[in-house]
Amino acid sequence: MRIMQKKRIRDEIPDTIILVEHPEIVTIGPKAVRDGVTVTDDYSQSIVDRGGGITWHGPGQLVLYPIIKWNSNEQSIKGIISKMEQLVIKTLEDLNIIGYRDPAMMGVWVDDKKVCSIGLAFLHWVSRHGLALNYATPGVRIENLPCCGMDIGKTTSLDKLGYNKNLNGEKITRELLEKTILSNIELILDRVPDAPLEWNLEE
Repeated sequence: MRIMQKKRIRDEIPDTIILVEHPEIVTIGPKAVRDGVTVTDDYSQSIVDRGGGITWHGPGQLVLYPIIKWNSNEQSIKGIISKMEQLVIKTLEDLNIIGYRDPAMMGVWVDDKKVCSIGLAFLHWVSRHGLALNYATPGVRIENLPCCGMDIGKTTSLDKLGYNKNLNGEKITRELLEKTILSNIELILDRVPDAPLEWNLEE
């Protein structure tokens, strides 16, 4: 992401959206370090430079990284975060799920549980890091963590709240979420996506 961020600053690449699903890892932001938040050794861990506390990543979670150069009329961190939240809220709405903001904390909530975390870092108004939307996380791996400084159990995934199908009866999979979220990029982020590219990172 750092390399792509610098390339975007130099206009060597266009605005880019990365959609991935990570192996399990807990990322630890500066706030968690300052507050002395610890994670048990049965979780892989990594210190990161985005804002906030700890965030779980793993199977059953769609992660979106916006490597975007924000225009002068968009250059508000609060405004950009709001756009990321609205992208998720509109995507959930298309799946017949009511998502909403909590004024006290970034992210998106469903039925009083947090299902999407957002944390960005900027350089010359080009963003990196991004959002993580939990749709079918395993067991209680995420529920057992004090994500974003909240109580254990406050963060969960859509399937645990009973939302595992859309209006047409399709299972909410990574593929369906990707398709739905990409369909909202132009409306919410005011950018027209080109044909997606795929990489095999194991090659």
